[in-house]
Amino acid sequence: MAAPPVSADTPRSSPPLPAAGDGTDQTAAKSEDRSNAEALDRLLPPVGTGRSPRKRTTSQCKSEPPLLRTSKRTIYTAGRPPWYNEHGTQSKEAFAIGLGGGSASGKTTVARMIIEALDVPWVVLLSMDSFYKVLTRQQQEQAALHNYNFDHPDAFDFDLIVSTLQKLKQGKSVKVPVYDFTTHSRKKDWKTLYGANVIIFEGIMAFADKMLLELLDMKIFVDTDSDIRLVRRLRRDISERGRDIVGVIKQYNKFVKPAFDQYIQPTMRLADIVVPRGSGNTVAIDLIVQHVHSQLEERELSVRGSCAGICEDECSAWAALASAHQCHPLPRTLSVLKSTPQVRGMHTIIRDKETSRDEFIFYSKRLMRLLIEHALSFLPFQDCVVQTPQGQDYAGKCYAGKQITGVSILRAGETMEPALRAVCKDVRIGTILIQTNQLTGEPELHYLRLPKDISDDHVILMDCTVSTGAAAMMAVRVLLDHDVPEDKIFLLSLLMAEMGVHSVAYAFPRVRIITTAVDKRVNDLFRIIPGIGNFGDRYFGTDAVPEGSDEEEVASTG
Repeated sequence: MAAPPVSADTPRSSPPLPAAGDGTDQTAAKSEDRSNAEALDRLLPPVGTGRSPRKRTTSQCKSEPPLLRTSKRTIYTAGRPPWYNEHGTQSKEAFAIGLGGGSASGKTTVARMIIEALDVPWVVLLSMDSFYKVLTRQQQEQAALHNYNFDHPDAFDFDLIVSTLQKLKQGKSVKVPVYDFTTHSRKKDWKTLYGANVIIFEGIMAFADKMLLELLDMKIFVDTDSDIRLVRRLRRDISERGRDIVGVIKQYNKFVKPAFDQYIQPTMRLADIVVPRGSGNTVAIDLIVQHVHSQLEERELSVRGSCAGICEDECSAWAALASAHQCHPLPRTLSVLKSTPQVRGMHTIIRDKETSRDEFIFYSKRLMRLLIEHALSFLPFQDCVVQTPQGQDYAGKCYAGKQITGVSILRAGETMEPALRAVCKDVRIGTILIQTNQLTGEPELHYLRLPKDISDDHVILMDCTVSTGAAAMMAVRVLLDHDVPEDKIFLLSLLMAEMGVHSVAYAFPRVRIITTAVDKRVNDLFRIIPGIGNFGDRYFGTDAVPEGSDEEEVASTG
């Protein structure tokens, strides 16, 4: 639903600048650039108290630091994968806001003010500055002489912008390039961002592509006086990007002003809301925030309504999963370690509430080692021939994959890492921390550290107990978002509940599930029955947390 325009002010053109004389002393001009930049500051109207000038020479996607602290809460501006339903898909798509306007119009400041006023916990702030195309050698030379047009639509990689925004709206992780304005090139290391409740995309050409426009739920044009934009650009390019005033003037006259008149200003008519005076227009920003809140509420209500028949008290994916697979046979993707007298004896010891911590750790480690050895038998192997010390050929098997990576779901999952390292030489290890939101009852990703190029590996995902499958499903989703193929993910757990097995298998039918035992029931507190207790507390010797608390739920639900 499009919001009514706030303003229809007469469009303002950018003023021309006198051409820079090419017979001036360049050295003297450069020595005066800093003082010129300081003098320009006095021409700018005050933007607000407490804000320091933006200083950056690289595009940061506005995600550093990833925290924005307001008087009410901490907002995570790097985003996070939202919760997924019982099908392993996103419950609701993110709300995407596009912020367009001329160069130095104050788009970033308006975006920050919107984020602060929205008061939602997860926001992605994505800058178009990150998506300049990679320049050829000839274009690099032109850019160094201020003869390359960075204000033309062709300067941006719209295919990458569209695919990035599509993935973010779906809750997937994305790799975003980091652009260095001083060298006019992309840096080697890209940044990882995640989907969120709200995505704000800002840039001068935010409305210049048809496919990009279709992804935006709300379009805002920041219309700032051309004189103010000009002074801001001069100050920014001289003091923050190391440019000289001669080059800035040349680039402005040749590229910036014509581009605004030809490509940027006409897109104002596509905006749902026009914000005159930029960040100084608090009335327009309040209207934007009210509209976004209403849209988020509508989406939340529609999601809750679709689950109405499942649970009267809360719209919980866990409740949906619990009722979806009752009395169904266990899936074929499940493999349970053979219940030999030895295995059953070790289960007897670790399930006994009277077992000491030392014995609990000892026999848990033994089970973990057996579990991992069993899991490795499901990896792909190929025929190979080696020569023995006696000079004879031996027809054997060798691992047919590229590499094995272990990923533990903190905190209990990390107890399985030593067993994996003991049987897999040079295995890489990653970690995921998932905690339950006390207000919504849903798991959320709070920490992630994965090895590079994990998409080529077979991944062993480790958690000691899986009851509902909630955390395990989110962990699998995170791996899929990092392009790990579903059939290369192995979920390992010492103990699982049938509910958790069905949940994971239904959402991700190609994930191999491997455990040492499966219990039938989960109680009202989502604990496995008869179960093993709180594995983390028993293993680490920490005090048990109160019944039904958030920490207990995270540690026990898996």
